[in-house]
Amino acid sequence: MTFVVTENCIKCKYTDCVEVCPVDCFHEGPNMLVIDPDECIDCTLCEPECPVEAIKSEDDLTDDEAHYLPLNTELSAQWPVISEMKDAPADADDWKDKPDKLALLER
Repeated sequence: MTFVVTENCIKCKYTDCVEVCPVDCFHEGPNMLVIDPDECIDCTLCEPECPVEAIKSEDDLTDDEAHYLPLNTELSAQWPVISEMKDAPADADDWKDKPDKLALLER
């Protein structure tokens, strides 16, 4: 089992989760974070830290969210590791819980 970053992270990109991660499994893209499933140790520490509830166990993904597991796998191979907390984008709160953000994902 692994944890997966889902749509609600897009354009929010809070990094609270990175701060508590005991391994380097988070990767940073232009407007989203992803988790490398090969590095994730399923410790559960990151999930409650996400202020927008964008992190889920792969077992808890809905059918509509299932495509985020292969997306996290793909993008974690391309994006650099992030291991320190950074400031969120200035408009992050404006994007919280907005639907249909996948089209806004910047690769």
